[in-house]
Amino acid sequence: MILFVGLGNPGAKYTKNRHNIGFMVLEEIARDHDFSPWRAKFQGQTAEGRLGSTRVVLLKPDTFMNKSGQSVRSALDFYKLESTDVTVFHDELDLEPGKVRVKSGGGHAGHNGLRSIHDHIGPHYDRVRLGIGHPGHKDRVSGYVLSDFAKAEAQWLDDVIRGCADGAGALADGDAPRFMNAVALRVAPPRASKTEPKTKPQAIQADPSPESGKTPLQKLMDKFR
Repeated sequence: MILFVGLGNPGAKYTKNRHNIGFMVLEEIARDHDFSPWRAKFQGQTAEGRLGSTRVVLLKPDTFMNKSGQSVRSALDFYKLESTDVTVFHDELDLEPGKVRVKSGGGHAGHNGLRSIHDHIGPHYDRVRLGIGHPGHKDRVSGYVLSDFAKAEAQWLDDVIRGCADGAGALADGDAPRFMNAVALRVAPPRASKTEPKTKPQAIQADPSPESGKTPLQKLMDKFR
């Protein structure tokens, strides 16, 4: 069994916030892979199902972002899991919008949700970093992450969310490259070649008037005329 954790804030007010992209991905995984209905558990919302042969529990903490670790710790204790059985999906300011990266361990880079998880289970868990871009100045970060995605961002956001759901089975198997490939196929799908077929070059017609322009065969034929 493994635990997929999506980070966000509970309540309709925050549903479409950039900070809630982790929730959005888990909700798509649950829909796409026929997980059980969501129910309240571990100070959050959980859904259970299988990705391939792996049993997976999805967890959306209801503790608000800066206390997410409490919910994760409760789930780990109940299922007797290790921190290495956890994968956290979270918004990432240091990646451009639409970029996705998988990371194992490391620091929390000031992310309040990750900081709380660090405090409760340590740093040894996997993360799926979901790029949302940076507002340009640290003083604008709070308002930026707590604002809704713009309408112009809808396409790449949908591609990322669906791509993560497509690759969820690979991620559950520990195959990060295959997961990343599934995301890439949504975000940057291969396009059919639009190159026009090359036309055969037209034969170059030699000017027969100048003697120097005649072919050897033409010169030979002239001798017998």
